[in-house]
Amino acid sequence: MPDKPLTLAAVTGAHGVAGEVRLKLLGEGLDALKAHKSFNDGALTLSKVRSDNKGGAIARFAEVRDRTAAEALRGTALCVPREALPALDEGEFYFSDLLGLAVVTETGEAVGTVCAVENFGATDIVEIEKPDGKKFMVPLTRQAVPGWDHSTLTINPDFTD
Repeated sequence: MPDKPLTLAAVTGAHGVAGEVRLKLLGEGLDALKAHKSFNDGALTLSKVRSDNKGGAIARFAEVRDRTAAEALRGTALCVPREALPALDEGEFYFSDLLGLAVVTETGEAVGTVCAVENFGATDIVEIEKPDGKKFMVPLTRQAVPGWDHSTLTINPDFTD
């Protein structure tokens, strides 16, 4: 999936009156964000960023001059091209690589689509949406998820809802 941009943070709202924004950090956090100056195909240029001491960050973008412009960015994902990130080691992946994959059992039975990947502390969790709209979660372990490729995530039938 070399052409799919990756999201490093999301704007959660304005901070102050001078155009700064609050960010929810994703992935590797503040240091990973600091390594990039341009986001969303050059639409946003990072001029300053600092920790908010709550797990997020406060940022200033050259294109954002006041609170109104900062408020308009609420919900904006800050994305970079995949090639702007370090190469992954064997067995590593980005959560976004799994989003939207068709989910099938080891016997080929269609189950649904990956709609989210979370980590609540113990292990990574894949959330799957069935065709009827119901969702269920599966641990991202070798026992539950024997594998995936660029189009399909395969789960053990014992873990289907």
